[in-house]
Amino acid sequence: MKSTGIGAKPTAQPAVWSAPLGEIPPGRSAKFHIFWRERLVEGFVVNFGGRYYAYVNYCVHAGTPLDWWPNEFFNEDGRLLVCGTHGSLYEPDTGKCAGGPCVGGALFPLQVQVIGGRIVVTASCDPQNDRPVGDLPRLDTNRFDLSGPF
Repeated sequence: MKSTGIGAKPTAQPAVWSAPLGEIPPGRSAKFHIFWRERLVEGFVVNFGGRYYAYVNYCVHAGTPLDWWPNEFFNEDGRLLVCGTHGSLYEPDTGKCAGGPCVGGALFPLQVQVIGGRIVVTASCDPQNDRPVGDLPRLDTNRFDLSGPF
């Protein structure tokens, strides 16, 4: 999947990100930064079968972002999300491990709504899916350059 070129500039509230529906067609994705659990993280949203799902861009097995190439999350047939580091596979609609070394793990979900023709992702946690983040890196303290416009 190729980058849509959106998501580089967050909304005024760092705990919310949004984009027009038309910018993320089925089988596509977009990355963004969002303030989640007291840390700045990279998130991504995918359009899978016409529905939108968002997660923190963090493989629970490798501890790295899923996309080896920028904004490429789907495997070749577009049915699963794949980690480019060691090949962990995740279900796009649940974030649960579907194969590979992530056995028993799941991605950290973000909440998605469609409001007024826009995809709106919020960093609020669903208590059912809430679990410790462990050593999830903070983007604001790691080697990534965040000096550019977002």
